[in-house]
Amino acid sequence: MTKEKCVGEPEECLAALLPVRDALEVLSGRWKLPILIALSNRPKRFKEISKDVNGITDKMLSKELKDLEINKLVTRTVYDTFPPTVEYARTAHSHTLYNVIGALNEWGILHRKEIIGK
Repeated sequence: MTKEKCVGEPEECLAALLPVRDALEVLSGRWKLPILIALSNRPKRFKEISKDVNGITDKMLSKELKDLEINKLVTRTVYDTFPPTVEYARTAHSHTLYNVIGALNEWGILHRKEIIGK
């Protein structure tokens, strides 16, 4: 969103914030971005993701994977093996977050320097 979008009526400013709210809703929480980053190189099974995302509980990982699947950022594939094998992978849609994650990283570095000088 640019400043130009919020020069008009308050309704226009609120409408310009709607997509930002949508994005924040989808990516909110402590775990979604680390899960997506853990899946960035290849599909993984549940326990592999659990090991890669330090500190997450199985219950929370399950919930977050379901949320990411609902928002079409992750796919869940069940293979017909015994016992069944389940893999999670990032979707093409999730790769559109690349620039967003980069921008958040850059802003986080600036913010950290501003707040704590590191």
